[in-house]
Amino acid sequence: MAKQPKITFVGAGSTVFMKNIIGDVLQRPALSGATIALMDINPERLEESEIVAGKLARTLGASAKVETYSDQKKALEGADFVVVAFQIGGYEPCTVTDFEVPKKYGLRQTIADTLGVGGIMRGLRTVPHLWSVCEDMLELCPDAILLQYVNPMAINTWAISEKYPAIKQVGLCHSVQGTAYELARDLDIPVDEIRYRAAGINHMAFYLKFEHRQPDGSYRDLYPDLLRGYREGRFPKPSHWNPRCPNKVRYEMLKRLGYFVTESSEHFAEYTPYFIKEGRPDLIEKFGIPLDEYPQRCVEQVARWKSIADSYRKAETIEVQESKEYASSIMNSVWTGEPSVIYGNVRNNGCITSLPENCAAEMPCLVDASGIQPTYIGALPPQLTTLIRTNINVQELTVAALMTENREHIYHAAMMDPHTAAELDLDQIWNLVDDLLAAHDKWIPAWARSAKKVRAA
Repeated sequence: MAKQPKITFVGAGSTVFMKNIIGDVLQRPALSGATIALMDINPERLEESEIVAGKLARTLGASAKVETYSDQKKALEGADFVVVAFQIGGYEPCTVTDFEVPKKYGLRQTIADTLGVGGIMRGLRTVPHLWSVCEDMLELCPDAILLQYVNPMAINTWAISEKYPAIKQVGLCHSVQGTAYELARDLDIPVDEIRYRAAGINHMAFYLKFEHRQPDGSYRDLYPDLLRGYREGRFPKPSHWNPRCPNKVRYEMLKRLGYFVTESSEHFAEYTPYFIKEGRPDLIEKFGIPLDEYPQRCVEQVARWKSIADSYRKAETIEVQESKEYASSIMNSVWTGEPSVIYGNVRNNGCITSLPENCAAEMPCLVDASGIQPTYIGALPPQLTTLIRTNINVQELTVAALMTENREHIYHAAMMDPHTAAELDLDQIWNLVDDLLAAHDKWIPAWARSAKKVRAA
């Protein structure tokens, strides 16, 4: 019998996400007999995930073996693939803190998990735990591939590559392929007739090409159609997944930059200084920006999970649908040698020549038995490069703070954030960071704690 892979989930209590990934994995013949090791520190959520995973295997007739662990090291021993999906500090208190403290300074956010003061704080909470996973991997499964689904994606990927360069890792997001589906819907074109190429950084990659396959096999540029539809008020169409998020910011930036960004308008509104401004409710209304969107989603997701968790417990089988996530494709290609192409976040290493060598870049990657191999992009258009660099500045300084344990770089990172700098003066930024570090005292590294007391001394 052929060897079967071991797939470890760290943060397996994210049951809905785990369900999507395992559902994809078990539909692939070469992976259907895998050992699924679920690890979480919350015993109740771990039990729920174990039940769901077992019923997924039963539904699909897969011979997968499901194991559960509360100990990270035991879960990682002998793993071939390690999937991480956790949120340090949870929705309450940490996500709430990341919104409510800045709000006192008049700084409003939408998602706050990737950039800005919220993204910086999440990076400080998250990276040390990712490093602990890497440390254990080097000891227990040094050849495993780390599939990292945690935000802030770019900060995390960059910090791992700096401290643990031997770890084979990729940061994964569904924004590139997800946005392609959204634009195909706006254009009324089947998504499988669209060809695209995107590059940049996570949540700020752009479609360098977005084309429609013609009957004669040639391809037609779709950007004129998108611009015309926006100018005529036909695009964006009403959101089919969240009516609070009408997607106008990205179309406006397409009009200004000539390229469409691959992450949502609610995200992009807080990555730039143009859309969320204190005392400008006209901008919020014009572009349909959903302030405090992420906390609202968290509340809705918790309520939704409570409504379906009991049904999962009672059901003998669970409906399985293929997700848009890349994890199973990567595992299948590495395990079987069957090649695939994914969009991944990896150390740039000169693939995008206009961005720093050591930053975490997002680009097409070939995956086969040799692993994940980024493809060469070259230089991005200058207007994209310079906008992306404003976000890289924040990422670089946050990683520098973590690597050197220099608290001052946390303030520098906030100082360089485009949205924060557009709204607050320097004293406000320093005081805001003080307040956030004090509020997150329990969740951040010791060197960054009790900022007010340390600075006062």
